[in-house]
Amino acid sequence: MKSTHEILQWHDAEQTKHILWRAENGVSAPKKFTIADDTLTADSAYKLACEGCGLLWQGDFQNARQLLQALARRCDRPAKKTRKAAKGEAEQSLSPVPAQLFNLHRQAQSQRARILSMVLIPLSADYSVPLKRAPNVLEACTEAYGALSDTTADSIVSLRELQGLVGAHEWRKKGVVIPELEANIHPHYGVFSPVRGEYIGLIFNAALPTTTLAFDIGTGTGVLAAVLAKRGVQRIIATDQDPRALVCANENMQRLGYAEQVEVTAADLFPEGKAALIICNPPWVPARPSSPIEYAIFDPESRMLRGFLAGLARHLEKNGEGWLLLSDLAEHLGLRTREELLEWISQAGLRVVERIDVKPNHPKTADQTDLLHAARAAEITSLWRLIAIKNKGTP
Repeated sequence: MKSTHEILQWHDAEQTKHILWRAENGVSAPKKFTIADDTLTADSAYKLACEGCGLLWQGDFQNARQLLQALARRCDRPAKKTRKAAKGEAEQSLSPVPAQLFNLHRQAQSQRARILSMVLIPLSADYSVPLKRAPNVLEACTEAYGALSDTTADSIVSLRELQGLVGAHEWRKKGVVIPELEANIHPHYGVFSPVRGEYIGLIFNAALPTTTLAFDIGTGTGVLAAVLAKRGVQRIIATDQDPRALVCANENMQRLGYAEQVEVTAADLFPEGKAALIICNPPWVPARPSSPIEYAIFDPESRMLRGFLAGLARHLEKNGEGWLLLSDLAEHLGLRTREELLEWISQAGLRVVERIDVKPNHPKTADQTDLLHAARAAEITSLWRLIAIKNKGTP
């Protein structure tokens, strides 16, 4: 994950000050900012934030939290439209195009995130927040930014990112319950959390072609490697190219007692050699991430998906299987067609021997206020069992 470490400069009491800008989501610092405190009204703050002006908070920390909530409410309230604009939108809504809805959704998310990121909090070199009623964020910052050292400096961070660090720290402590493991998986900051469990059940219940050796491509937290280990696969090589994911997966294997079975290694997709079972759960939506942390959700131009399919046959042992976990949400959004997916499978010298489907049950499938509700309500998650044609004969 790319971190942004810019140096900010401003004048205060006839002095020029310099301070580090922290942004683990890769977002650049605001081009302009002003000192803000408890006297700033929410309406004034919202106007400044919409103009791209950062609000460097010097007041009570809990008041900063309340201000952020007030800004969120203003972001989420329906925008006032002119009669002409409303008429134009009504005409377009008669036959909405899913891809356009998705783009509008992404634009709204990006604009909301930009505005809410304008509330800025000072962070001392010892990872303390020098504001009244500020919480202790030492552990959360250490997990995200690294251990304190002689080179750690005072910095500024978006309050929204700081809240994300604290939330990730709490998830890391308590973990995510995985019924199939009868245990918890503990995600680290910046590593995709397995909160949607339907795809885990697919791996847990499908008939195994081998219990000798398996590869888990793009392991993340290591949850699928752990499921294979629990099912009795003797050796699993789990790969990822994100350093945070590698640390996270290793810690989870140690915690679960699977460190002897699961080897976590850095690789872009496949490790060396072949296996009789290779699984992959790539990002499901072929769109451009707006920040590095979104690479677990969005796969630009389906690069990881296509890379997995293109390299699968040469890494499969004779009679081996590749298991691809994929949602068809992209198809319902008009971002990828089923025909394209089947063509990529065919071009890679692969054949589908079975597709096992499950209906997601996460809360958004029932949220009719969601702009993408129709696509989410129709979504199916599938386990595609693939074989190399040259290993099984002609189809």
